[in-house]
Amino acid sequence: MTSNTPDILAFPTKNKREVLSQAQLDVLKAGTYQILKDVGVKFPSKRALNIFSDHGAEVDWDTQIVKLKPGLVDKALKTAPRSFILGGREERFDLLLDGNHSYLSTDGCGTRVIDLETRQERDSRKEDVARMARICDALPLIGFFWPLVSAQDHGMTAPLHECHAGLTNTLKHVRGGTTVFPELAKFLVEMATVVSGSDDERRKRPPICANICGIAPLAHDEHGIDSALVYAEAGIPMSFMAMPTMGSTAPATPWGALVSADAEVISAMVLIQLAYPGAPVFHSIEVSLMHPRTGGYVTSIDYPFGSMTVQIGHNWNVPVLGGGGTSSDAREIGWYSGSATGMGAASIPTGGGEICGYLGMLDGSMLLYPEQIILDHELCYEVYKSYQAIEFTEADLALDVIKSVGPGSHFLREKHTRKHIRDFPLSPITGEIYLSGDRRPSREVALQEFNKINETHHPEPLPEDKLMELDNILAAADKEAEKLQTRK
Repeated sequence: MTSNTPDILAFPTKNKREVLSQAQLDVLKAGTYQILKDVGVKFPSKRALNIFSDHGAEVDWDTQIVKLKPGLVDKALKTAPRSFILGGREERFDLLLDGNHSYLSTDGCGTRVIDLETRQERDSRKEDVARMARICDALPLIGFFWPLVSAQDHGMTAPLHECHAGLTNTLKHVRGGTTVFPELAKFLVEMATVVSGSDDERRKRPPICANICGIAPLAHDEHGIDSALVYAEAGIPMSFMAMPTMGSTAPATPWGALVSADAEVISAMVLIQLAYPGAPVFHSIEVSLMHPRTGGYVTSIDYPFGSMTVQIGHNWNVPVLGGGGTSSDAREIGWYSGSATGMGAASIPTGGGEICGYLGMLDGSMLLYPEQIILDHELCYEVYKSYQAIEFTEADLALDVIKSVGPGSHFLREKHTRKHIRDFPLSPITGEIYLSGDRRPSREVALQEFNKINETHHPEPLPEDKLMELDNILAAADKEAEKLQTRK
């Protein structure tokens, strides 16, 4: 028996907070232009270097460093679309990235899971990706499914199996592409085509998008860039994500980290627009910090990076993956994770990014506790409700009921009370604290809710013929991966 997938709830961006002034944004953009012109970015890809050279960029073939003049940057980015659609299985799950709504995403892509049965930590598997896709299909605030963990039981083709697990277990848009050997990227395009039904539909309403991470500082991965060119040719949208770490792979100041990361992202966007003008791309920067005493990786920084990175991306007139998010560096569910989730959820309405949220992961996005997605969603929903417009009519004042009851009495026996008392539903988690007797911990209630969804929610499956086609594509990809392994 299949389940109904609820409509997506999105945050409006009318409450967006402008942290940076236009003058500050102009200074940052000028810094990006200067880095691209005077320092350059490394592209270890012959195809990319040829594209840049053909369009007049300064290419050093020995160092693989490309330098871009401001005029070429502006000319290329003028073709990048400000808005485009990330398609769902049905049109009601389409996400229009036009700056008017923020759609919540899961976090990705970790490597460890707290097992649902044994409650012991283990390596993540494809079955975890599939299960989390089904869970997220049932949660209305999540509009964008990014595999929370990796399919480590599938080696080189793990990204393809993650994409398959998403496409077959949720009706929502799937972050299905990432850095793979370019020979494997074509299989991801084929999977998207099968789900869409045709090349034209895949381009109009792509069911997957890709994420390509750079290598800070100011470098790109060969396979990442070559895969991006494959995706761009097929009309698969992609975000380029810079992940600078202040103190190690970026200057130890917010501004130095932001401007170097921006140059990294923009260089890749320029390449894509030179090769395939009009290809859908979006901007993403995630700043972290090197712990000054241990050298450890710190992502929970008390600084408004989310809002700033959104403004920087929008200043280039492209959509953004970023803004408020609930992930934290906590290693287990407790006070710290709850505090980070609450603060992150509260920042979502003011962030203004088209895709944001990053729900469901701990330990710097590396560890999945199944119940964390329920806790994150609950807090985000509380924030969502608090930002809804307040409307009422004179009838809502209940003046006739107040007159009927009069002073010193009560409203328990009134029909009006019986009709409206349930207008304020309490979730299983928040409702627990109002129960008498022994009250269970919130995480225990969240795990119960997770198990309930896991057992009962089964979204509409793809038609059998499409499932068979996807299986055939995976089989062909696995064979291609074997050949690539042999070459290595």
